[in-house]
Amino acid sequence: MNAASELFESYEHDFDQISQSITTKINSTLPSQSGEIRKATLRATEREIEEAEEIIGQMELESVNLQPSTRTRLQAKMRLYKSNLEKLKRDFKNASANGSGPTDRDELLTGASGTDLDSAILDQRARLLSGTDRLADSSKRLQESHRIALETETIGASVLDDIRRQREQILHTRNTLMEADSYIDKAQRTLKGMTRR
Repeated sequence: MNAASELFESYEHDFDQISQSITTKINSTLPSQSGEIRKATLRATEREIEEAEEIIGQMELESVNLQPSTRTRLQAKMRLYKSNLEKLKRDFKNASANGSGPTDRDELLTGASGTDLDSAILDQRARLLSGTDRLADSSKRLQESHRIALETETIGASVLDDIRRQREQILHTRNTLMEADSYIDKAQRTLKGMTRR
């Protein structure tokens, strides 16, 4: 198994874990909550859904580095993951609508305190940093693949040059042998002629 497929499997593991967490929040946690606690869980679930979308994006990016046969098999998996995520989104939307949402007064007080706004900014920054790190890792892998391809191309060109030189040497040796054979034939004819005299 190569490093690319191992990384893909790690993304699958991450997706499975976060899917289970989202499912637990939707089916077990949210129905029993209300008020600020419920709002916090809703925000946490939204963040996990966004992270799940990022993981699928990383899977798609990683599949580019895999062999065509492996890529085809994993694309079928990714379609299933996308379908599961869409179902989780629908379930989350229904769970959000069924609960007691924040009142205008709650929103006004929360906005005045700025706590939710600061939390949202920090969460967004953390997601951006995480996405940037993953993108940097992917870029490094692509650069390494490019470097290996260039090295392979250089080695291939060197081998071709060696083969070309060896072919020229073989042709030169062949021509020399043919010339030597010609001289031997002439010498033999000369000796035979001298013998007949």
